[in-house]
Amino acid sequence: MSEAITQVVRNRYGAVATRGLSSDHPGVRAVAEAFGYTPEELSSIPAEANLGLSCGNPTAFASLRPGEVVVDLGSGGGLDVLLAARKVGPQGRAIGIDMTAEMIDLARRNAARANLPNVAFHQGTIDALPLPDASVDCVISNCVINLAPDKSAVFREIARILKPGGRLAISDIALKQPLPPEIGSDLMAYVGCIAGAIPIDDYVTGLHAAGFAHVQVVDTGRDLNAYAKVENQAGCCAPAAPSAASSALPIAGSCSATASNDDSLHARLLDLLARYNVNDYAASVQVLAVKPA
Repeated sequence: MSEAITQVVRNRYGAVATRGLSSDHPGVRAVAEAFGYTPEELSSIPAEANLGLSCGNPTAFASLRPGEVVVDLGSGGGLDVLLAARKVGPQGRAIGIDMTAEMIDLARRNAARANLPNVAFHQGTIDALPLPDASVDCVISNCVINLAPDKSAVFREIARILKPGGRLAISDIALKQPLPPEIGSDLMAYVGCIAGAIPIDDYVTGLHAAGFAHVQVVDTGRDLNAYAKVENQAGCCAPAAPSAASSALPIAGSCSATASNDDSLHARLLDLLARYNVNDYAASVQVLAVKPA
């Protein structure tokens, strides 16, 4: 089952990279701003780096310092990597990891447009990171770890690549109470960042088990229905871009170019979310932890 989930996530998020989404679309920009990005931050990087997939802004609370090495797990179009690169400066490095070739290609184009030579992107999975031991000062991630079938493996990999005294600063979705079975067993809800989330207490326990100290998982109180209200999209799934013939905002966001099957999947998820308030069950969280020195 975990391999099937990984393949679905890879296919659907890879398709997002080819849909032409960007901060130039008002709905995509509005999602990013709803989860903590300032207009100034979004304007400082290529518009195509923002795909409307965030559930927070980890660069805002990671306390990044000049000269540090920072790694973004599930870097997508490069939004957080490019923002982090400016914070760590030319003596530092910002590295993005993503499992989809389409996202890596998009992110590299965005980095070239931003003229940031201290940026690199590598294709790989976040439970088997293509990075050396003890080579990173800070790990960030944005609405991605909930998609990983084996979160314990992800936590162990983060601990492995962090230097002693290194830290993680993650935005993610976590559960406040168990999901109704209808949502919890739905694969499309998993891809939409809902069914794959784990309880807040399990997040804390998992990071402690991986060797982390000073673990904090804080509910930000942000409205997860922002995706549907602002964007008419489902979960973390980005909307379809407006057509050239229409200036209307995207509807019922499609993460895949295969329309018929994709529409049925989204119709099912939108139906589920119409009957359940996701804020009753899940939260956008800030996750902080330190690898002991």
